[in-house]
Amino acid sequence: MSKFSVETIRHSAAHIMAAAVQKLFPDAKFDIGPATEDGFYYDFDMSHRLVPEDLEKIENEMRHLINQKLPFTVRNLTRAEAETILREREQNFKLERLADIPEAAEITFYSCGDFTDLCRGPHVEHSGQIGAVKLMSIAGSYFRGKENNPMLQRIYGTAFAEKSELHDYLQRIEEAKRRDHRKLGTELDLFSFSENVGPGLVLWHPKGAFIRHTFETIWKEEHYKNGYQMLYTPHIGRSALWETSGHLEFYKDAMYSPMKIDNFDYYTKPMNCPFHIEIYKSRLRSYRELPLRWSELGTVYRYEKSGVLHGLLRVRGFTQDDAHIICTPEQIEDEIAEVLRFSLSIWQAFGFTEIKPYLATKPEKAVGDPARWAKALQALERAVKKAGLNCEVDEGGGAFYGPKIDLKVKDAIGREWQTTTIQFDFNLPERFNMTYVGDDGQRHQPFMVHRALFGSLERFFGILVEQYAGAFPVWLAPEQARILPISEKQIDFAHRVCREMRASGLRVEVDPRASSIGAKIKEARNERIQYLLVVGDKEMENGTCAVRSRREDQLGEMSVADIIAKIQDDVAKKI
Repeated sequence: MSKFSVETIRHSAAHIMAAAVQKLFPDAKFDIGPATEDGFYYDFDMSHRLVPEDLEKIENEMRHLINQKLPFTVRNLTRAEAETILREREQNFKLERLADIPEAAEITFYSCGDFTDLCRGPHVEHSGQIGAVKLMSIAGSYFRGKENNPMLQRIYGTAFAEKSELHDYLQRIEEAKRRDHRKLGTELDLFSFSENVGPGLVLWHPKGAFIRHTFETIWKEEHYKNGYQMLYTPHIGRSALWETSGHLEFYKDAMYSPMKIDNFDYYTKPMNCPFHIEIYKSRLRSYRELPLRWSELGTVYRYEKSGVLHGLLRVRGFTQDDAHIICTPEQIEDEIAEVLRFSLSIWQAFGFTEIKPYLATKPEKAVGDPARWAKALQALERAVKKAGLNCEVDEGGGAFYGPKIDLKVKDAIGREWQTTTIQFDFNLPERFNMTYVGDDGQRHQPFMVHRALFGSLERFFGILVEQYAGAFPVWLAPEQARILPISEKQIDFAHRVCREMRASGLRVEVDPRASSIGAKIKEARNERIQYLLVVGDKEMENGTCAVRSRREDQLGEMSVADIIAKIQDDVAKKI
C-alpha cells in the first residue's frame, strides 16, 4: 500500500504528463493540472492538434519518466523571481495564475527532471512512486472556463498506486459504457433528441413514456399516502414574479428570453417555488392549517450551455419533482425527519440501498435570522441521526438562503449520484412576505423547505436505465413478455394468448414477423425482454407456451394461467 494519498499520486501524475508533453511538443504552453475525483487532467496550448493516437506516445514517455525514479524537488521563490522565470519561458497562462496567488502566500515551483511547474504541491518523493497510469481522452477547454478566452487542449488521465486498482477502474469504465443511458435509450427505443426540436429537449418514445408513467404514478400515490397535496402551475409567469423572487437579479443567465404578452414580459419558469408561494398567499393562513406539504411534477426550463448537455442527466427542459413544506418553527424538526424518511423510502423502493447524506452548513454570506439558521441545522442533524445514517458535513457549503441535506445514492457499479435535496429557504418567505396567524393572533413568518426527491424525472430515468443496464425489473418493464410464434400458423393463437394476458393487466406483445425463431429470441433478449413465450404446433395444440427467461433460459412448457400467475407474482414482489 502506498504511503501517499491517491490525490497526491494523481497530482504527481499530472505533473509527469506535462513533462512528457513538453518533451514531445516543446512549444507547449501550460495552464493547470489538478487531481480530480477519478483521475487528473492538464490543459495545454500548442501548435500540434492532439489526436487519440498521441495519447499512447505521451503515455509511453510518462512510463519512461516514471521508470527513471526522478525526484520531485521544491523551491520557494519571490513573486519577482517567479514572474521572471515564467516570462522567460513565455508561460502566459501560468503568469495569470501567479497573479491569483495572494500577496502573503508562499510561491512554490516543483521540478521533476527537466520540467518545472508553478505548483503548491504536494507530490510523491520520486516519479517511481506514481504507480499505474492511463491516459483516457482529449477535450477542449476554454482558459478559465470563459468562452471569450483561448481554447486549450485538455488531456484526461487517471492513476492508482497499484496496477490492480487501475485494472478494476478500467473495468468499471467499460461497464459504465455498456450501461450508458444515451446508447441504451436508442437501442431500446426509449427516448431521443432532435436538432429540429432543439438540444437538451427530450422526446419520450412509447416505451420510455410508459416507464415514466409507472414511476410518476408511484410518486403521486406515495405522496398522497404521506400527507402531500398535489399542485399544478403554469409554465410561464410575468417578470414581476421573477423580480420579487430574485431570479431576474441572480439567475437571469439561466433563464430564456422573455416573450411580450399584453405589453408585459413573461418568462418560462426555471423553478416552481414562486408559483407555490403565490398559492400560499392567495388567502390568509392560520397556524392550524400548517404544516402544508405541497408537491408538483412541474416542467421547468433552464438555459444550459451546449457543452454541458449530457443525455437525460443535463437537459434544458425537465420535470422537477418538487415539494415545498411550509410549517411553524415548532413543527420543523418533525417535518424534516419525515421528509428524510420519505425520501429514503422512495429510493429504496427502486432498488437503491446505499444512500449517504451530505449536510451543507451556513456560508459566510447568508440571509435570515441566525437563530433560524441554528434551528434549521439542528433539525437537519437530528433527522440524519434519527435515520441512522452517517453524514458528511460540508462546512459553509449551504446556499446563502439556507442549509441543506443532499442525498447521494450508489448504483449497481458503485457510482455515486447526487439526487434528493432538502433545502431550507429563509430568502423567499421574506421576499414574498409570507405569513401565518399564530395562536397569539399575531402574524409570523413560516419556515419553508424545498425538496426535490428524484431531482428531475429525466435525470432519474437516466440513472434508472444505467442502474438496470436497460434490463428493467418485471414490475417496471414496458414490455414484460413477448410471444414468439414459430410460423405463420401460430399467429392467431399467439394473439389470443396476448389478449388473455393483457386482460390480466400484463404488458405483452406478439412478434408476427417471418424471421426465424432464433433471430426473434436473439432480438428479444437484446431488447431486455424478461419473458419469451415461444409458440409452435405442440404449444398451440396444448394451449401452452414454451417459456424462456432472459436470464434463466428454458423454464419449460406452461399454461397461460400459470404464466400470468408467475409474472404477476414477480410484479407483486418487485422482482
